[in-house]
Amino acid sequence: MSSGCPPQSPAVAKSEVAVEGECPLLAATFAYWDNILGPRVRHIWAPKGDQLMFLSDGEITFLANHTLNGEILRSAECGAVDVKFFVLAEKGVIIVSLIFDGELKGDKNTCALSIILPQTELAFYLPLHTICVERLKHAIRKGRIWMQKGYNIISVLSLEIVPIMELLASMKTHSVPEDIDIKDTVLNDDDIGDSCHEDFLHKAISSHLQTCGCSIVVGSNPEKVNKIVRTLCLFLTLAERKCSRLCKADSSFKYDTGLFVQGLLKDSTGSFVLPFRQVLYSPYPTTHIDVDINTVKQMPPCHEHTYNQRRYMRSELSTLWKTDSEEDIPPDTVIHTDETFTPDLNIFQDVMHKDTLVKSFIDEVFMLKPGLSLRSTYLAQFLLLLHRKALALLKYIEDETQKGKKPFRSLRNLKTDLDLTVEGDLNIVMAFAEKLRAGLHSFVFGKPFLTSMQERDVLMSF
Repeated sequence: MSSGCPPQSPAVAKSEVAVEGECPLLAATFAYWDNILGPRVRHIWAPKGDQLMFLSDGEITFLANHTLNGEILRSAECGAVDVKFFVLAEKGVIIVSLIFDGELKGDKNTCALSIILPQTELAFYLPLHTICVERLKHAIRKGRIWMQKGYNIISVLSLEIVPIMELLASMKTHSVPEDIDIKDTVLNDDDIGDSCHEDFLHKAISSHLQTCGCSIVVGSNPEKVNKIVRTLCLFLTLAERKCSRLCKADSSFKYDTGLFVQGLLKDSTGSFVLPFRQVLYSPYPTTHIDVDINTVKQMPPCHEHTYNQRRYMRSELSTLWKTDSEEDIPPDTVIHTDETFTPDLNIFQDVMHKDTLVKSFIDEVFMLKPGLSLRSTYLAQFLLLLHRKALALLKYIEDETQKGKKPFRSLRNLKTDLDLTVEGDLNIVMAFAEKLRAGLHSFVFGKPFLTSMQERDVLMSF
C-alpha cells in the first residue's frame, strides 16, 4: 500500500471486532460528505487479530474518501441506496459502497457505508455480494430513521456489520464446495434405511425444492447434519452452493439470512432457537429439517412470504420512527407492537402437498448401482427436467396473459396441460420458475392476498 495516504483524523472512531477464524474483510467504514471539509470518515470497523493483509487507519480513510468523491452532485430519489463496486488494482483491494442520503447534525448529507476486501478475495466474495448488500440496505433503512431523530447511527450499523464479518469468516472455512461427491451424500447409500428413512428423505428433498432451494438443517450430530446439507446442495446450482454452509463440529454457527442451505447444531439441551426476524427476512421461504427426529416443516409459499416480509418490515420501521428515545426499542428487537400487524411466530408448517416428481426420482435412483457415475448422471437429468418444466410454465403464462398485459385466470388449464395436477409437483416447478422470473407467485395468485389456507381451498376446487 502507498505510504503517501493522508493521516487519519483524530475524530474518527474505530471499533475492533473479535471474529473467530480468518475474516476476509479488511475493514468497514461509514463516511459522509462535509460541505466544508469534503469526505469525512465517521467510523471504522476492523476485525481484530492477525490478517494476511493489513491496512493502516490512514489507508482505510483514504479508501473510504475515494468512494464519496464525485458524489456531491448525486441525483437520486428520496430513500434510494446506490450500490457501487470499486476494484482498485493499484491498491490491491475491492470496495463495495452503499451511497445514500441522511441527516447528520441537522444537515442533509451524502453518506457511504463501505466494506473493503483484498482483491484476491474477489472470487470468494462475488457469490455472497447480494446477501451482504441486502442486509446492509435494511440496516441503512433503520439507520436513516435513527439519523433523522438525532440518534447514534453507528449502533444500528454495528448490528449488521459485525454479523457480516462473522458470516464471511464462517463461509471462508465451512462453505459447501462447488463439486460435491455423491459418495458423501445420502443418495449413495446402498440401503437408505440405514442412515435416513426413505419417507423423510423424500419429504426433505420435496420441501427443499418447493421453497426455492432454501433449507435449514438442524441436529445434534454434525456428520449427519452435514450429510443432509450436502445432499440438498446437489439440487442447487454451483453459485447457490457457494452461498451454502456446513455446520461446525465443535460449536454452532448463528442462523444467517440469505444463505440457501445451512447446517446448525443444537445446544447441550437439544434445542436450537431460530431468530424470527432473520428467518422472515430471508429472500425465499425456508424448509426446516430436524435430523434428530426426522421432521420436515416449511414456510408459506413465495407470495405469502413476501407479503409477510414487507408488512413486517414496514411495521418495524414504523415502530422505530415512533420511538421517543434511543433506549426505548433497541434496533435489533423483534417488532410486534403494531396493532395493524401481529406476525405469526409459528411460521413453519407441516408439508401439506405430496408430489410425484421427487418420489419417482428417489425410487428410481436407488435402483441404480452405487459407487458409479450413473446416479450423478440421473440426478443431472432430473434437474434438467425440472428446469425445462419451469421454462414451459413461464412460456405458458406469458402466452395466456400476453406477457403480463392480462391477469392469469387459467390455473386449472395450466395444471392439466403441463401435467402438474399434483399440488406438490406444481409447487416444485413454480419454485424453479420463481427463481427464473421473480414475482411469478404473486402474479399467478393475483393481487388480492390469499393465505395458505385460502389458497389451498381455491386449488382444491379445481
